[in-house]
Amino acid sequence: MTRSTVLAAFAACGALLGACSREAEAPADDNLAANVAEVSPAVPEISIAGADGASLGTIAVSQGAAGVTITLAATGMPAGVHGVHLHEKGLCEGPKFESAGGHWNPAGKKHGRDNPQGAHMGDLANLDVSASGTASASFSIPGAAMRGGSAALADADGTAIVVHAKADDYKTDPSGASGDRIACAVVAAPE
Repeated sequence: MTRSTVLAAFAACGALLGACSREAEAPADDNLAANVAEVSPAVPEISIAGADGASLGTIAVSQGAAGVTITLAATGMPAGVHGVHLHEKGLCEGPKFESAGGHWNPAGKKHGRDNPQGAHMGDLANLDVSASGTASASFSIPGAAMRGGSAALADADGTAIVVHAKADDYKTDPSGASGDRIACAVVAAPE
């Protein structure tokens, strides 16, 4: 599957799903409207892998005029509150997912929406997973784009979404004291 097909698919899947907003500063991108992905027919969602490679849920990504929306549906994840972040590389090599690098931070901020010097664009809200291992959430990333501009997910090395073992405290740099990386999915990668 080509990158343009995947990107268009994300747009189609995300258009069907609602979004909630999160507060974050985003770099201005005068060409954001030009970065909107083309819409195509339905495309499969992307699987989130656990440390052992088993699927722990799915994500869908969509591009709109104001930014990118990521919708996550967890299944079989450990119960509790988990930090969720975009990471700088589109690599999810288990079991620790260190290949995903640090947080996606194109504006060079500190970590956390409660940090006066934050937040990374990749700092998302916590995910509250039920006792049955399920959860769903939508994350809006204002100013982000699937491709093109300074805040593109599909840059030369792609981007990953990572779920952490513990809750993000929204202020401790660099990762909100959110613990080990327990699940990962490639959000966008080069062709």
